[in-house]
Amino acid sequence: METPRLVLPGPSPAARDAVPLCARLSRLYEDGARTVECDAAAVTAPDLGAVQALARLRLAARGRPLRVTGAAPALRALLDLVGLVELLGESEEREPAVGVQEGVEPDDLAV
Repeated sequence: METPRLVLPGPSPAARDAVPLCARLSRLYEDGARTVECDAAAVTAPDLGAVQALARLRLAARGRPLRVTGAAPALRALLDLVGLVELLGESEEREPAVGVQEGVEPDDLAV
């Protein structure tokens, strides 16, 4: 099965776009999608509407895989500024990937 795509409107989604985008995402999962690709390439002038849309989409995914693609540097920078860069599904710098735990052995020296 091909991965379905959900395209964010450009140049930036408005807050009112979040509700229909979330409804579309829910329908894609209900129709059997295991992963959904959220294409953010059209978001060329990101603002807080884009942040809200991505945050609400991540919540609507309810832990199911949602892959954000095509995020421009400006969108990445804005999400980093507001502390939500993890919405892109990427690890923050110097942060372990989600689900990865560092192990400590009993004979490890304290640092």
